[in-house]
Amino acid sequence: MPEFSPWHDNSLTYGSPNSEPAPTRRISEDPEFHSLRRAQRRFGVRATLLSVGGFLLYVLLSHTVPGLMNQRLLGHLTLGLALGLGQFVVMGVTAWCYVRYMRTRIDPLARGLGSRLNQHEANSLRTAAQRGDAGQTVPPGSRGYRTW
Repeated sequence: MPEFSPWHDNSLTYGSPNSEPAPTRRISEDPEFHSLRRAQRRFGVRATLLSVGGFLLYVLLSHTVPGLMNQRLLGHLTLGLALGLGQFVVMGVTAWCYVRYMRTRIDPLARGLGSRLNQHEANSLRTAAQRGDAGQTVPPGSRGYRTW
């Protein structure tokens, strides 16, 4: 199984200059990473369409049928005001669904992918230490993380 590198230039994370480096690939080339991004993007597009579509519908109704929007529901509460306040409810529900979806579906996939990356890095360190070039490696936690 190839070693993953989170660096954009696909450089080795813990490579030794004395040994032949193992072939690496970027983590973004992993099929599991693609399924993670696809699931995240699919939900994001749906949530955006719902939120923006609801707001656009509200604006279009306000412009095209003002008589309907000025219809009184209770006291001074009109249909337009109720739909405008409903936009806050739609945004709140969308945000709640987003957080719930990320916690239940996306986060477990991301944790699994991250643990695989950590396992590959630990195996690389262990292999380098067994070969005797442990002094050439970068200590864990000192490299910082970049975006994938």
